[in-house]
Amino acid sequence: MHSGGQLLVKSLVTLGATKGFGIPGESYLAVLDALHDVSGQLDFVLCRNEGGAAFMAAAFGKLSGQPGLCFVTRGPGVTNASIGVHTAMQDSVPMILFVGQVGTDMKGREAFQEVDYSAVFGTMAKWAVEIDRVERIPEIVARAWTTAITGRPGPVVVALPEDVLTAETDAAPLARPARIAEAAPSAETMADALALLAGAERPLALVGGINWTDAGRSGLQAFAEASDIPVVAAFRYQDQFDNYSPVYAGEAGVGMPAHVRALVRDADTILAINVRFGEMTTDGYTLLSVPLPAQRLIHIHGSDREIGKIYVPTLGIHSGPNAFAVALTPIKGHWGEWRRRARDAYEASFALPPQPSPVDMGVVTSWLNDNLPDDVIVTNGAGNFTVWPNKFLHYGPKARLLAPQSGAMGYGLPAAIAAKIACPERLVVCFCGDGDFQMNCQELATAMQAGAQPIVLIVNNGIYGTIRAHQERNYPGRVFGTTMENPDFVALGRAYGFHAERVERTEDFPAAFDRARASRTGAVLDLNVSPEALTPRQTLSQMRAAALAVRDKA
Repeated sequence: MHSGGQLLVKSLVTLGATKGFGIPGESYLAVLDALHDVSGQLDFVLCRNEGGAAFMAAAFGKLSGQPGLCFVTRGPGVTNASIGVHTAMQDSVPMILFVGQVGTDMKGREAFQEVDYSAVFGTMAKWAVEIDRVERIPEIVARAWTTAITGRPGPVVVALPEDVLTAETDAAPLARPARIAEAAPSAETMADALALLAGAERPLALVGGINWTDAGRSGLQAFAEASDIPVVAAFRYQDQFDNYSPVYAGEAGVGMPAHVRALVRDADTILAINVRFGEMTTDGYTLLSVPLPAQRLIHIHGSDREIGKIYVPTLGIHSGPNAFAVALTPIKGHWGEWRRRARDAYEASFALPPQPSPVDMGVVTSWLNDNLPDDVIVTNGAGNFTVWPNKFLHYGPKARLLAPQSGAMGYGLPAAIAAKIACPERLVVCFCGDGDFQMNCQELATAMQAGAQPIVLIVNNGIYGTIRAHQERNYPGRVFGTTMENPDFVALGRAYGFHAERVERTEDFPAAFDRARASRTGAVLDLNVSPEALTPRQTLSQMRAAALAVRDKA
């Protein structure tokens, strides 16, 4: 006999779970008790806020391709964690949120911290379910795991009533995980897709998603290079294609570069693989007409529900990205000049004028491009500062970018901690704005306790920069609610056991980063990009103009 909590944990171990992130709560004490017995197999990472824990689980799912697990208590705990569920859904990454629930004998009475999870998460998660009988725990957990990783990956919410977790049962835990083959295209549909591409004058490949294998990425790159077809990455998925390839042409995302916008608009045939056609990738659904694009659209996706959801394709193919990519055979066309112009424009986008701040982030990012290891993991949250890791860093075949399609502030630091837990041997660099950093800076304690300390770069200008830019554009002379008085980030970093220092000038950055990299306790580097540190002739308006120029140049 074992408890429901033990049955749950044993089943997760069978499925291959190795890490779980969470905040303890009395509503799932039986699960915490069971986790005590599997330390070293399934480790519980103690976090400081449920939102940070959920971000870590979402980032772990994006990095590993397996469900990131999060454990939280009911009511306030799960509402805090909802931001990670929303992010996992928009990112299309596998995640399972386990949340405590009131006992089945109290349901429907608005008992203490009671929440109807199916109602709250019905449109936010891929599936929300409550387990009402202890014997069904293995069944529901197996289904939750499969739901999270198949088709379009996404988050699942599983509610765990207290009495179900404490109940004793002789039900057997899962004996083995399911083996589910990736959907594959038929020979006939492959021939149709290649024929459409062969008849194109201006073909373009658009790629995204997280569930790529090395074989799939290599197959797609070999096909694109042999066929001389330019490749554009969907919003914040530029790490899924080698940026150093001569066919790579940039990212279709927020602040879309003019040359990428023109490529998508002017292409006559688009091969869209593993893309869900979000607002950012389509420039507000303007680059392709809804519902019938002017471009011939070949849409490949592992979920049949994504095909035709927004755009009616010329050819829709229900297939996983890897099975499709390895089935591609090169085609010959007359697109060399089209591809060369795309690549030349991408390379030209890295030429920037000096930035009017004490620490010039253009110079810093260029230095990082030359000095980061090939397998670096980069993370960021949301804000104007993301232009640097998202538009001016190169991602080779081994590098990874963990960045939220939901535009969630506070994601970057928890994601970096999760990445360091998953890959302790790799360098993890987190880009944060000062406002973004303070959304989850308490998770530095999680990093310290877990021994998973990344390098954190705080792009510190004392403002909520994105909103300030919109204010100055739409309500000139009426700036309000966007100026921050920040703490001493160096003292804060040191209080959490990190190496920490303030970088005042551009030329000081390389040595500071080398010290950060040599530190055994991670590092917090506070980068001075504050307008108050500029000379009187360099105003905030000049900084805003420079930022807009960077965006337009990008």
